[in-house]
Amino acid sequence: MTPPDALRASGSSLTLKAAGLLDVDAGEIVRPGVVRVEDNRIVGVGGEADAGRVGSADAGEVIDLGDAILLPGLMDMEVNLFMGGRGETPGLSQVQDDPPTRTIRSIGNARRTLRAGFTTVRNLGLFVKTGGYLLDVALSRAIDAGLVDGPRVVPAGHAITPTGGHLDPTMFAAFMPGALDLTIEEGIANGVDEIRKAVRYQIKHGAQLIKVCVSGGVMSMTGEAGAQHYSDEELRAIVDEAHRRGLKVAAHTHGAEAVKHAVACGIDCIEHGFLMDDEAIQKLVDNDRFLVTTRRLAEAMDVSRAPKELQDKAAEMFPKARTSIEAAYKAGVKIAVGSDAPAIPHGKNADELVTLVDWGMPPAAVLRAATVVAAELIDKPDLGRIAEGYLADIIAVPGDPLADITVTRDVNFVMKDGKVYRHDQSNR
Repeated sequence: MTPPDALRASGSSLTLKAAGLLDVDAGEIVRPGVVRVEDNRIVGVGGEADAGRVGSADAGEVIDLGDAILLPGLMDMEVNLFMGGRGETPGLSQVQDDPPTRTIRSIGNARRTLRAGFTTVRNLGLFVKTGGYLLDVALSRAIDAGLVDGPRVVPAGHAITPTGGHLDPTMFAAFMPGALDLTIEEGIANGVDEIRKAVRYQIKHGAQLIKVCVSGGVMSMTGEAGAQHYSDEELRAIVDEAHRRGLKVAAHTHGAEAVKHAVACGIDCIEHGFLMDDEAIQKLVDNDRFLVTTRRLAEAMDVSRAPKELQDKAAEMFPKARTSIEAAYKAGVKIAVGSDAPAIPHGKNADELVTLVDWGMPPAAVLRAATVVAAELIDKPDLGRIAEGYLADIIAVPGDPLADITVTRDVNFVMKDGKVYRHDQSNR
């Protein structure tokens, strides 16, 4: 048996044994759960018929997880690992943190996210002064190289937004003009020519998708939260540049009209969509586009010390978040889980799953949104399932998530790419 104080590196045969495993496609638990891993791939999956093979010679190293249930590694399609976490001064970190500090902060946030069972994330858009450096690309590469522990990171580089738009840091403008003036390379772009340059810069330096702000948001200091920021011509330029290079475009968008225009211009994925109406939802369905949820923040985000105009926006938008996600699910929209951490704390990403179930989505649908749908969104066909040939991203929870989704908050085992990063019996 595996020594309880040992964590396993990839590169050898291993068998996981548990009370059951989740078949995300069937929406059921297979009992018992037996998974064979070689190097970083799943090479065998079975239930009762294979349980007897655990002690055989070809089982290799064995990790017995007892009464736990195995799930595919979960995915969070909207995080910002460079904000939030320990040591941050809320509201001031954008001017207090230099790029090295932000990078160090991201390492702790990445580790917390991985240990929470989220083995893949999208880091959706830097919006701070970095001198043009794409910090999330550097973090992604460092994790892939094994320099630091963290989830697989799909980086977007700098979010593309117009002057004064959402994610152009405007909160200091009234009393500190110029404090956070960002460059085209850092994502502030106006007009088609600047937009093309901004997108090309992100791609040049390693972005794997493009993030754009199509509308305002709760934390936008100026204008209505749902108002469209970029013109259709500008949006089409962003999509053209990204799609010609094989990258998808994710769009921060709340307003119903903004969602409709974004879809018409070729945007691949809507982030948030709190204010969508039935017509906007149907356009997502008809055009086979994705919606990333971020609903937990509507319950958990503390805006009590925010300026009154932001509190007013939250009071308008947050109640509509519940009705719009319910309508989107019932209409058949492709829904992928995203937490918008640190709008909720890093490492608490599973709270998003709990909220979605509380708001009416079946647990099986929520788990698909956090696995196979997310994998489709990021074009990773070998992630999201416990199945032969898939990458060995496997976590364990202390119960049946189809009966009680809250068990996803209590992950006790994490394997990513065939390597064990968490096994609570190891006391690490």
